[in-house]
Amino acid sequence: MSAERLVDYIGRMQAAAEQARMLTEDMDEQAFLSDVRTQLAVTMSLVLLGEAASRIGSNHPEFPREHEQIPWAQIRGMRNLMVHDYYRADLPAIWTTVRRDLRSLISELESLRHWRIQGE
Repeated sequence: MSAERLVDYIGRMQAAAEQARMLTEDMDEQAFLSDVRTQLAVTMSLVLLGEAASRIGSNHPEFPREHEQIPWAQIRGMRNLMVHDYYRADLPAIWTTVRRDLRSLISELESLRHWRIQGE
């Protein structure tokens, strides 16, 4: 995978995480748990996040090892669960991930993306 493609996938991860946060920014957990449309949109954003992470791992396997601050395995695992076993999705866990964990992930991805653009 070229450096440009790698930066593109990091950007896709960041965009998907930002989208999930934006979709829930004016909600509390109860509103999220009652809103199927938002659940589906957030789930799709997390699937896209996980898919980009999987592609990085497949095409550039040393990159996740070099950047352990990103929870690569958990991101891929959540994607796999949502894609292959959607009806067992743990909506409270998804809420917690989006509202608690994605803010720091977005920041890490932003730093990584700019670090790679500047040529390390």
